[in-house]
Amino acid sequence: MFGLQKTQECQGRQRKGFGTSFSVVSFLLVMVSSGLAIASSIDEEIAGLKAEVSAHADAVFQFEQKVLHPVDTRLAVFLTLASRDGLALDSVELFVNGKPAASHLYTSKENASLQHGSTQQLFTGNLANGEHELKVVITARAANDRFVRRESSHRFQKRPGTLRLQMALEARAPDFEPRVSFVEWK
Repeated sequence: MFGLQKTQECQGRQRKGFGTSFSVVSFLLVMVSSGLAIASSIDEEIAGLKAEVSAHADAVFQFEQKVLHPVDTRLAVFLTLASRDGLALDSVELFVNGKPAASHLYTSKENASLQHGSTQQLFTGNLANGEHELKVVITARAANDRFVRRESSHRFQKRPGTLRLQMALEARAPDFEPRVSFVEWK
């Protein structure tokens, strides 16, 4: 059992082991290649789902815009300074039909922007057709260093379609009393 017979027996075992390890390696290669095919299939499915979600999100956004801001009932109020050096705004409160609609406290940067001619969108909302009233309460520092608080009202007729109102503030020397005027933008 020690010589040639033992050597032949060991060589036989090695050949059998080689066959087994070859089959294991080929099995692993088959599994890896099928795993890659499955992974690419999953990647394609994920990409398709992402495209579907994006399309649905866009559709939901469009529907939201139609429901929340229908074009027929939209009202927008913009604020401008007619006399740019007469007032430094502290706050503006806007009421639509007696209900609070907008309130804004102004920073020095916002005041500077308004004094350079910018327009601020103060309010955007929906309003039924018919007669309505806007009321604005302004607190500001006049150019003669007095603090002023003024209320002003504006009655208007809302018709089908979008209505844009410009609220212009003016304060001229020598009294620098704030005056508010409303203009409908076409």
